[in-house]
Amino acid sequence: HQQAWAKHLGVDVETTNRIGMKMVLIPPGEFQMGSPDSDSDANDDEKPQHLVKITKPFYLSVYEVTQHQYEKVMGTRPWQGKQYVQDGPDYAATYVSRNDAVGFCRKLSKQEGVDYRLPTEAEWEYACRAGTTTVYSFGNDASQLGQYAWYRKNTQDSGKKYAHGIGQKLPNSWGLYDMHGNAREWCQDWYAGYGSERVVSDPLGPALGKGRVLRGGSFNDPSSNVRSASRNTNQPPYGIANVGFRPARTYR
Repeated sequence: HQQAWAKHLGVDVETTNRIGMKMVLIPPGEFQMGSPDSDSDANDDEKPQHLVKITKPFYLSVYEVTQHQYEKVMGTRPWQGKQYVQDGPDYAATYVSRNDAVGFCRKLSKQEGVDYRLPTEAEWEYACRAGTTTVYSFGNDASQLGQYAWYRKNTQDSGKKYAHGIGQKLPNSWGLYDMHGNAREWCQDWYAGYGSERVVSDPLGPALGKGRVLRGGSFNDPSSNVRSASRNTNQPPYGIANVGFRPARTYR
């Protein structure tokens, strides 16, 4: 599906910008967003499960934004001197507020001449699932999670309580790394419960809500919090140790 759309659009599946950020094409499609009642780990805010149609292709960063990339664009290091941080150019940038993540996307857009932004929550889950309907993008077996994710069992419980370097675990089938664990990722949407609609197209979330959406779980989360459908939230002005982001790029 991904390769076919790249051929149809006459573009490469993967592209790299001037700060070394790899972006991968995410094709249009549809998926069941949220969790079914059969998922014993599902929270109420993941229901009802509903059909979402993503009608336009877009690009998404293959990796979470690194410390090097963030500093190159913004000229600041919000994680510097903070707890639960390992310094290094290829480590995920954390302690980034949503306001700063949006600012990063705006500055990068101006530098590159294309539209970078945070993904919508629906785009994020669609990309994470990469065509799957299982609890994780690789299946339902949590015993395999350590191959794909930095989460509590292989970080905090092992004395490595920090966001790790990008791309050290296996990617999902669309070539995206660390969609499960490592750093929670900011999305565009305000956080609120899902509506009652059973079918929606390109949802943007509510007009207002309780904080902004975070997705993917993090290095200090248990396996139940890094599932494809798992949701979280934080206030836009605040950056914390387990929160980073990955930009989307609007296709043309």
